[in-house]
Amino acid sequence: MLTLCQKTISKIVITPVLNKRFLTSVFEMQKTPFDYTQDNYEKVDNILSKYPSEHKKSAIIPLLHLAQDQEGFVPESAMVKIASIVACPVSKVFETFTFYTMFRSKPSGDHVVEVCTNLSCQLRGADQILKAIQDKLGIKIGETTKDKKFTLLEVECQGACATAPVVVIDGHYYEDVEVKSIHSILRDFSQDVVPKSGTQSQRKGPEPMGGKTTLKTEPWAQKIRQDL
Repeated sequence: MLTLCQKTISKIVITPVLNKRFLTSVFEMQKTPFDYTQDNYEKVDNILSKYPSEHKKSAIIPLLHLAQDQEGFVPESAMVKIASIVACPVSKVFETFTFYTMFRSKPSGDHVVEVCTNLSCQLRGADQILKAIQDKLGIKIGETTKDKKFTLLEVECQGACATAPVVVIDGHYYEDVEVKSIHSILRDFSQDVVPKSGTQSQRKGPEPMGGKTTLKTEPWAQKIRQDL
């Protein structure tokens, strides 16, 4: 009986786009078993319920995220599992995985530190924050500490430009960070304590440091609805 990988390969039309890495890895996938935990299978069912049965492939991205949350990266065997769940060729899952930079192909540390260096964060001192983290952890971008505690990544915009610079750790947003505050944050995570996320300054959200300077009064226009 053909395995899932063999069935998948039998349907593949070899083109220059399909590189040697995929043909090699698709056989290697079977050597590293992967399965979702029981709790995560409940999440799988919840994810699939959001899409029509004839469009289960739409669940590939959230299923990849779930696998990465479970393992710390996406093993290639997880792509086989996802392909079987959504009933598509492994190559489709592989295409999606390699397209997005947020998916990791190798094991990461217990805590993934993502430093935004895009325009707003760059203007607000992201380089100094990044250097402070590198010095504190003793690693470079893309590396993991020897104790497997931290992995450091440089990323693009995290969508919190108004409170730059931003560092995201395990999905927690730390905004308005400074060298002093990032040292404190890393110290807490090293002790497996999750510090309070959000702005690390005294301001409220993206408001100016001294408080509001505009929109201090109710709008003068007549309200159309009471809930507006």
